[in-house]
Amino acid sequence: MRKEEEKHIVDEVLEDFAALAAIPRPSLHEKAVSDHLLGAFRALGCEVRQDAANNIIADRAASPGFENAPRVILQAHMDMVCVAAAGVGYDPLRDPIRLRRTGDELTAEGTSLGADDGAGIAMIFYVFRHADNVGPLRAIITTDEETGMTGAQALDAKELLDADFLINWDSENFDELTRGCAGSVGVEFRREIGWRTPTEDRAWRVSVRGLLGGHSGERIGDGRGNALRILAQTLHSLKEAGRAVSVACMTGGSARNAIAAEAEAVIVTREREAELRSVISEVERHARTALGAVEPGLSVALSETETPARVMSGEDAAAVTDALLLLHTGVFQMSTALPGLVETSSNLGLLRTGENEVFFSYFARSSVDEKLVDLAEGCRILGERLGLEAHVATPSPGWRERPKSALSDTMAAIFEEQNGRLMKVGVIHAGLECGWHIQKAPKLDMVSVGVTTRDIHSPKETLDLTTIVPQVRLVMETLRRVAQGNCSD
Repeated sequence: MRKEEEKHIVDEVLEDFAALAAIPRPSLHEKAVSDHLLGAFRALGCEVRQDAANNIIADRAASPGFENAPRVILQAHMDMVCVAAAGVGYDPLRDPIRLRRTGDELTAEGTSLGADDGAGIAMIFYVFRHADNVGPLRAIITTDEETGMTGAQALDAKELLDADFLINWDSENFDELTRGCAGSVGVEFRREIGWRTPTEDRAWRVSVRGLLGGHSGERIGDGRGNALRILAQTLHSLKEAGRAVSVACMTGGSARNAIAAEAEAVIVTREREAELRSVISEVERHARTALGAVEPGLSVALSETETPARVMSGEDAAAVTDALLLLHTGVFQMSTALPGLVETSSNLGLLRTGENEVFFSYFARSSVDEKLVDLAEGCRILGERLGLEAHVATPSPGWRERPKSALSDTMAAIFEEQNGRLMKVGVIHAGLECGWHIQKAPKLDMVSVGVTTRDIHSPKETLDLTTIVPQVRLVMETLRRVAQGNCSD
């Protein structure tokens, strides 16, 4: 492929991506971007509809002579995790993503990029415009993948059953092909707060900073620290050391499915500054030792702040702190079938203090659905014991690896032909909508692919532009071979 042609592919994909980046699209607020996609697919001459969940389903006719070829679905999601770096003014409901291209990398200015999964949508548009000698194509672009997969749940099974193959375009490495994923379940804990007017005379902000964070599935096996857990350890240690402090608020994390990189609490006390710093320094030392070289930037800091108008009761603060300490975060168990793969894990993602309550999220993943049931029940019992309301969301099913996949074999062979090296094929410890798809259409031959992205769900999110062309070439050739009948068991 000539350099000019490769440049044209990248430029066209980025043009579509930029159009998406201009439209705020956090989960559960996708109507504007859904309307944009509706118009864009109509402009391509597709038959397209927008369902009640704002999912977009667009059909492109087959190339002449390939009308009887199997239909292939290309699937992605339109929502994104919206987070900003500390000190960056950003309203995810109003502000666009400001793109920054540096050589072969695309990032955003101080926020998450939304390549998860805007890159997948942009490449689907390219395929719909340029694919030739292919059978009928269907694009399914779903809503709310990041917080509940309610778009995938709402899909009419007919949209999936009327096809033989599905390519989910939501993975994170261009040389990896996914054939299975973990299921998940989210739990929201809430504690109604009894407030009082503080009698203590000084207020301090306890801040946990400098952690790596990252995706709570892909990065959970790295042993990264969780800022919410460290904040809870700090408050607990102050109490155990006999330091009388009252808590005014606790906050931290950016998304339920992102490892919390920052957290803070405002405390009010009569204790001397030196006594507080002594305890906090020991917590930092302990956490650094426990995490080893994984978190070199970790800090637990103390700074004086304005005295708040109210503080929590000691019982309320203790209940929340104890829950954050008792809920396991990180890896529960490694897979016994696939060495090196995390089987079951959990994450503390969001912590917020509201007008009358404290809220925090807990998100568990497992390739064994029954273990998610057990974890959810444990959360319910813990909530009862500590006086917290535990709302368990509908579990998202896992996607068990298909014993024989003609689509997987075909795509792996094409990748090797095109790139001169093997494609990695396996399962991941992260959630994909494929779990819901396979539940609705058990016979669907399905894989997941994607361009290479790093640090998704964080302000460091980066798209490797050199992986766009190989991805487009891989999918285009796969569609041609399917149409020619060269993709079957």
